[in-house]
Amino acid sequence: MAQLFGTDGVRGIANTELTCDIAFKLGQAAVVFLGKTIVVGKDTRLSGDMLESAVAAGIMSMGGTVLLAGIIPTPGIALLTSKLHGDGGIVISASHNPPEYNGIKFFNSQGFKLSDALELQVETFVLEGGAKGEDLPSGDAVGVAIPVESGCEMYIENVVNSILEQGINFEGLHIALDVGHGASALTSEAALRRLGAHVTTINDDFNGLDINVGCGSTCLDFLHDLMKETGADVGIAHDGDADRVMIVGTDGLEIDGDMIEAVCALDMKQRGVLKGNMVATTVMGNLGFFHAMREAGIEVLQTKVGDRYVLEAMIEKGCVLGGEQSGHLIMLEHNTTGDGLLVAAQFLAACKRQGKTVEEAASVMKRVPQVLINVKGVDKAGLSTNTTLLSAIEAAEKEMGETGRVLIRPSGTEPLVRVMVEAFDSVLAERIAQTLAETVKSELSL
Repeated sequence: MAQLFGTDGVRGIANTELTCDIAFKLGQAAVVFLGKTIVVGKDTRLSGDMLESAVAAGIMSMGGTVLLAGIIPTPGIALLTSKLHGDGGIVISASHNPPEYNGIKFFNSQGFKLSDALELQVETFVLEGGAKGEDLPSGDAVGVAIPVESGCEMYIENVVNSILEQGINFEGLHIALDVGHGASALTSEAALRRLGAHVTTINDDFNGLDINVGCGSTCLDFLHDLMKETGADVGIAHDGDADRVMIVGTDGLEIDGDMIEAVCALDMKQRGVLKGNMVATTVMGNLGFFHAMREAGIEVLQTKVGDRYVLEAMIEKGCVLGGEQSGHLIMLEHNTTGDGLLVAAQFLAACKRQGKTVEEAASVMKRVPQVLINVKGVDKAGLSTNTTLLSAIEAAEKEMGETGRVLIRPSGTEPLVRVMVEAFDSVLAERIAQTLAETVKSELSL
């Protein structure tokens, strides 16, 4: 792996691309660049134990203390790092990616993801071979690992208290929940039940090889079926590490991150807690979101794709709500990173406060048709220089004018290029997206 960090941590196929050697050196780097006490958690992937052991060994080899939180959602580690006064946190997870992948994400002592500059320092350290020889402690200077028994409970309490302090509960609400064979199997149902909801849960078992497979927030088929079978009032789906959420209404409406953020933004403005009267989103945000915010008089900060870029803009401008269409949303009043359970609970609280169904609440935003095509097997590096592709993009933008837009970008977490076309005319958006995807494939094919 010539370059380690992507949009969200270090990722690759476990034990071939993301090896134990890399994990060990990343553990060493955590102590070198963050400090002696590192909180470590993981999702349910089979390779989690292996990489956890390697990361922990790297930390201890530098004299660090590992606080092992076990299986826990990614936002749980962000929270624990701050609450346990850790110098940093590490999550072993590839988020929404298939089971054969894994990843390593870092948090600083405040629970925030690392800056580009610090990631570059960590990457350089690892690629240059890590610490060795005289840099390594010995005897009573080597580190230790300490289990954290109450990690999930601390995380659950944070979410539950964020709702109860508003004087709201979920009594009388039936929730269908798909945890995607992931880490939220240990947290989401428990939190929602504690808030008074009746919860019917699926995919809450795991064997390490089923995480995200045809379920969870990236595939809502199971959740749609469960909604029909149970007559639930709302459906909630998480990805493997539960840093994102998707919501489904009783009529099958799929409520994505843009719609969730719109509902929460308006609710927070009405309550007087939307600091600066602003929100943040990425260039992938739907045009309908921007229109809804403009009509409400709310400023929108627009960033590169990646929740850490959203976070950077939020911190810089004093914004407390930001997110991505994929369901990564950050509510800085309650946690420092994307938190699927927290956001779902806050969304439901907004609906309950307004006396609306989730469909009625989500109607504040009208989604503009958006077509996204993932093109695999292409050279991502050629995107900005291929003249044929650049000409095709220019022609597409000219054809749509102000009624649509084009965004073509390399994935930061997978070996592919994403082609996105958005237009009020869905047929036009589909045609242009297919044409551009074919151009990307023919021009940049490996």
